Amino acid sequence: MCQVEEEYHEQLERVDPPSASKKCVKCKEELAAVVIRAGDAYCRNCFRESFIHKFRAMLGKTRVIFPGEKVLLAVSGGPSSCSMLSQVQEGVSQNAHKKLRFVPGIVYIDEGGALGQPNEMRQKTTSELCDMFRSTGFPFCILPLEQVLDLPGSVLTPSPPSDQPGSAYKAAVDVFLQGGGGSGDGKAEEQECVSPPAVQESHTRLLQQLIGSAQTLTAKQDLLNTLRQHLLVHTARTRGYSKLMLGDSCTRLAVKLITSISLGRGAQLAQDTGFSDCRYGDVTVVRPMREYSAKEIAFYNHMFKVPSVVIPNLDTKTPDKASIQRLTQSFVTTLQADFPSTVSTIYRTGEKLQTAGRSSSTAERCVLCVCGLDTAAEEASALQATLISEQLSQSSVPVKPEPPSTVGQCCSSESPCRGSGGASDCCRSSRDHEATELTSLLCYSCRRTVRDMTSVTHLPQYVQSETQRRQNRSAMKEQISKFLLDDADEND
Repeated sequence: MCQVEEEYHEQLERVDPPSASKKCVKCKEELAAVVIRAGDAYCRNCFRESFIHKFRAMLGKTRVIFPGEKVLLAVSGGPSSCSMLSQVQEGVSQNAHKKLRFVPGIVYIDEGGALGQPNEMRQKTTSELCDMFRSTGFPFCILPLEQVLDLPGSVLTPSPPSDQPGSAYKAAVDVFLQGGGGSGDGKAEEQECVSPPAVQESHTRLLQQLIGSAQTLTAKQDLLNTLRQHLLVHTARTRGYSKLMLGDSCTRLAVKLITSISLGRGAQLAQDTGFSDCRYGDVTVVRPMREYSAKEIAFYNHMFKVPSVVIPNLDTKTPDKASIQRLTQSFVTTLQADFPSTVSTIYRTGEKLQTAGRSSSTAERCVLCVCGLDTAAEEASALQATLISEQLSQSSVPVKPEPPSTVGQCCSSESPCRGSGGASDCCRSSRDHEATELTSLLCYSCRRTVRDMTSVTHLPQYVQSETQRRQNRSAMKEQISKFLLDDADEND
């Protein structure tokens, strides 16, 4: 054992860090130019070939994207999504080996309004991205996040998917090639760009009130991610795209996996971090960059001049303990620096996760994240124990109700509430009732997000209308339940 007065006369042996002066592990001829992991030293050409092959092999072995399908690339301007855009641009070119046979398009969501950025800063960012997108030759559109306030309620309703069996993939490739699909006409016929529309100041204020209603940065980030996902899915549906491609890297998914467990999204991990996400039915979300680490993407972008745009977000310049997402990111990246297999271990563990069961009914899905509800637990479950503890901690001494005339006059007046219980006692019951109705349609994680909001009235109108529609449908079903036949009666 180590002693307090023990002296170390011998000099400690220092292990030399990985050096790029050795040969490439693939070609065994050229000098290594980059070291991705310990023992994985590549020269410039081999690193590029390995990077490209990994992207196309991911799309090829999954067989999720069929030839001729329209795929919408969600580009945020960061290194990972811009690297994904570069891979698609090179993959659909005429001289590409193992050419990608889908029709790509680009979408960028401007979140500057939610962050309170000035219009000059937002216009500068969008102009830089427009120049980048025009160089690709793909059709693109730039949408402000304020448009999420005008979405229809159908975005929260999964549409019937187009069932295409895996055995039909090879037949679809043959039909595509026989029809001359490799000529590239599909890309040329949509050489158009949609400039960012004018944003009304009232919509920006409503969006800022919505994000500001969340009292914690954790809830704000979760709410912002949900709104962005809704707008992306709606854009893909309205423009005829059947696939939505995200640029989530392996490092980002490792952080997201631990974050989701911390936020109570364990039942949705397979959908949140898997390669494909079919929760929306007709629009499938795919993540082809999930095999790349952030370090690998940074090296590739630097060596081959892949442009990217630095865009601030909610957790920019915040301390490590500002939110659960920020703390998890700091923990994983710090641990990765000392133990290089951290991210890959977390990622491989997430690959083994599967969803226990799919929700067959729309009414059984969360009204925010559109995942299956995980709140139908038994009475002796940990979830029920947590809910009972919350109810007991929030219970208070009952207050004597006000006379009907006083309550009616207070609620109908435009002046502030004059109830005896203070500025919020008179109308508290109605707000609590609205929150309770919404909570019954949310999964456990979204319940915690909504609980951190000051008022559910700040939610977009399409969320409130969909909530009301489902409640009306549930009430109607309960009224006519006496006249409905059970499955057992039908079999008899």
